[in-house]
Amino acid sequence: MPYIVYPSRREFLARSAIGFGGLALAGLLSEASAGTGSHANSLALRPGHLPARAKRIIFLFMKGGPSQLDTFDYKPLLQRDHGKPLPIAGPKLIKRDTGQLLRSPWKFRQHGDSGITISELFPHIATCADDLCVVRSLYGTNPEHGGAMLKLHTGTDAFVWPSMGSWIIYGLGTENQNLPGFITISPSLFAGGSANWSSAFLPAAYQGTAIGRAGLPTDQAKFDFIENRRTTQRLQARQLEFLQRMNRRYGEQTGTSSELEARIESFELAFRMQTAVPELQTISRETDETRRLYGLDEPMTHDFGYQCLLARRFAERGVRFIQLTHQHGPGHWDQHDSLVERHAENAQRVDKPIAGLLIDLKRRGLLEDTLVLWGGEFGRTPMSEVTKPDKLGREHNPHGFTMWLAGGGVNRGLQYGRTDDYGYFAVEDKVHIHDLHATILYLLGLDHTRLTYRYSGRDFRLTDVYGQVVDGMIA
Repeated sequence: MPYIVYPSRREFLARSAIGFGGLALAGLLSEASAGTGSHANSLALRPGHLPARAKRIIFLFMKGGPSQLDTFDYKPLLQRDHGKPLPIAGPKLIKRDTGQLLRSPWKFRQHGDSGITISELFPHIATCADDLCVVRSLYGTNPEHGGAMLKLHTGTDAFVWPSMGSWIIYGLGTENQNLPGFITISPSLFAGGSANWSSAFLPAAYQGTAIGRAGLPTDQAKFDFIENRRTTQRLQARQLEFLQRMNRRYGEQTGTSSELEARIESFELAFRMQTAVPELQTISRETDETRRLYGLDEPMTHDFGYQCLLARRFAERGVRFIQLTHQHGPGHWDQHDSLVERHAENAQRVDKPIAGLLIDLKRRGLLEDTLVLWGGEFGRTPMSEVTKPDKLGREHNPHGFTMWLAGGGVNRGLQYGRTDDYGYFAVEDKVHIHDLHATILYLLGLDHTRLTYRYSGRDFRLTDVYGQVVDGMIA
């Protein structure tokens, strides 16, 4: 009689994952089957430390580093002294040789009742000026894309730490148990890659869920394998219960594992997503007016407009942290040369969709409790690079740059902070990346000094041992 070789438990789980059509998305976790008593609901709603101004956040990430000097930080002296040497001392360490001062090729003017100064690159966003809190005094330390992106997303450029979205889900849970709490749309796989949405040493429950990727059209960015036409839901439910019984028995014998629990429990969420996601991914019920508002009817704005529309749909269904990444074309916003052509094209692709998102959130009553964040990993220098004098561009600059926020309890119609007269260094009301993180957490009802996790013998937090809430940014 032949021997019957039974698969190990891990082999069985791996094979079962394939049987579920690949729905075990890494990092998706929800409560285990009712009545099991062996697993906590890691994504259940939890109260914050403070009264919350915002319930959710949409992060509009402009990969590559937009130039603050050509978008939101107008410098009259830079215009006047075009072609002259920089009259102030620069940083001790720079990446490449830089040339003379380079004025902005775009005109600026004040907008709205607040008089916020915005470049002609963003005529649509300019109509929303009175909803913006433009922070012109951001600064970091790392001039490299990878390090600066990790610093912005995780609070560190030297270690593998949890991302901002993971910390927020860890602190607050999520409102919709049928969807992931942290979604990143079309993220980049370079310059830190998945570390930018990783939960690192936090439990795997808080990992971001990526849909789509750089280079893939956003209308193809979907949750894969969401329909299982071979297996009925009733049979899948029985399979899930069987897996949970095995998991509990194994845990009783060997102790629990965060990664294994997350994978097993992700089946639960994947099962429920089969009902929630198909309608969410289908925008056919959106009106023609809404499609036009986001620019879906225009080739230049269709892709990022689709991202913005998905973000609104995720937000109104209770997803806690939603990140969009704009990274079109070579270099993305990283214009070491061809500044005029490439910054103009990038701005045209995102301007109307972002304004459409702000307008749509506001008219639906969602902007009051949705925090919108816009910006890149750093800014650009006031001098040109000398590598291509016929196609001028700007070098990386982490010492003084601009990001803006809207909605969610921010002080609207405000220009906060200042860089020097040429836009190189933050000099007034300086806001470090740690301060930005502390303020975002505060707006969401979290005290950054109390949002900690003990790992490897010490308590960690998003802001490490730094960071101050910026009261001037808060309404």
